[in-house]
Amino acid sequence: MMKEVFDVSIVICTYNRCEMLTCAIESALRQETNGVRYEVIVVDNNSTDETRSVIESHISRGATNLRYVFEPQQGLSHARNTAICKSSAPIIAFTDDDVRVQADWVDKISRVFEQHPEADFIGGKVLPLFNEAAPPNWLTAAHWSPLALADYGETGLAINNSDAKCLIGANLAVRREVFDKVGMFATEFQRVKDSIGSTEDHEWQLRVLADGGTGWYAPELVIHADVQANRLDKAYHRRWHTGHGGYCSLMRVADFEQSSWRLFDVPAHLYRQALEAFVAWAKASARGDMSAAFKHETRLRFFYGFIRKRLQQRRNHSTESLNANTATET
Repeated sequence: MMKEVFDVSIVICTYNRCEMLTCAIESALRQETNGVRYEVIVVDNNSTDETRSVIESHISRGATNLRYVFEPQQGLSHARNTAICKSSAPIIAFTDDDVRVQADWVDKISRVFEQHPEADFIGGKVLPLFNEAAPPNWLTAAHWSPLALADYGETGLAINNSDAKCLIGANLAVRREVFDKVGMFATEFQRVKDSIGSTEDHEWQLRVLADGGTGWYAPELVIHADVQANRLDKAYHRRWHTGHGGYCSLMRVADFEQSSWRLFDVPAHLYRQALEAFVAWAKASARGDMSAAFKHETRLRFFYGFIRKRLQQRRNHSTESLNANTATET
């Protein structure tokens, strides 16, 4: 029996979200493709709920292009990398377990790649669905990053070293051969279980750009993400920005690290930005503009997460050096 050939492999990685997963799978299976052949690979990243049963129930009902894959190593990058190895199509399209893709998503992905043969990866809009609770007044588009939402407008944009916008991993499609050139998703920057603020998408895309590759933002590629009620709380956003600062600290992006001086291995421009954010926060708080005050507070949270990670790295390095010297002496 000949193995079925696919043009696009859709990848959904999931961890303990069986109640959301059904909508994500059903939207992926209900594609109007105009002849584009596709498979759906759902990677169970060591879930302890009914995730496997949900996936297998769809397969038993006749979803012959749906596959269940189990990845025991915890972490989004581990799950994605396993899916890449298990997939067979020349284009790999990533989405999430809390997302609903449009019915023409696969067809549009195929057409955008045909229209932009120079693009190594493409992505589009990730728009919110507020089904659990209405968003608070302060939650403007300026606060979309912690919700993994993005809308860069109605005009297509080239993603390159001059404009390195991050395309959200919930709506990201990649030519398979790019992984052979620059490698898989890095595990040190990945989201693990319920950790937040991770940068695995951005770090991988920066590697592609550094290698001379390009991306393309296609506004016609639209998906919708369910925004859980707990993500509408300022406490969640504070945690996300702190975590994001820590992950950005780990990335050590060359342009970001350039500075005239450093303190505790933290570039000078971050201290200046933190001081500016503190002054702006104080002024906004004094005039009662709490929405603006919170925006500036998130910049301070980022700085806190960044410097905390650098100090931790310094302590770890000192401990390792001390242990190495002790071992040499003995």
